[in-house]
Amino acid sequence: MMMRRRSMARGVMRTAATTAVVVGTAKAVGGAMDSHAANKQAQQQGQYDDQQAQADQSAQMQQQQYEMQQMQAQMQQMQQQAAMQQPQMAAAAAPAAGGISDEAMAKLQQLAELHKQGILSDAEFESAKQKILG
Repeated sequence: MMMRRRSMARGVMRTAATTAVVVGTAKAVGGAMDSHAANKQAQQQGQYDDQQAQADQSAQMQQQQYEMQQMQAQMQQMQQQAAMQQPQMAAAAAPAAGGISDEAMAKLQQLAELHKQGILSDAEFESAKQKILG
């Protein structure tokens, strides 16, 4: 009986050792598979991140183009408004006080200065003034 017990004990130990080897091998293979899966997942994540970065960059460029178009449209609108206001401003600037243009006013001031200095007589001053005023 003793022999049987030893033999059985050896059998149990062999089975335990075999099981340990099998479990260790399974863990090693499983670890390698986990490592491979993790690497593959990291690679896929990197590709996704690259695609996302490209999409973000594209969206940013589109936004900038849209903003540029909006600014150009605003500038054109402002130019059109300015072009429409120029004739109005010129018409408003032409007749100064009493319907006299700036140019006529400057000539009258020159005549008045010449009259004041005695270079023009009263008659000459009045005649020149009437020519300017029309």
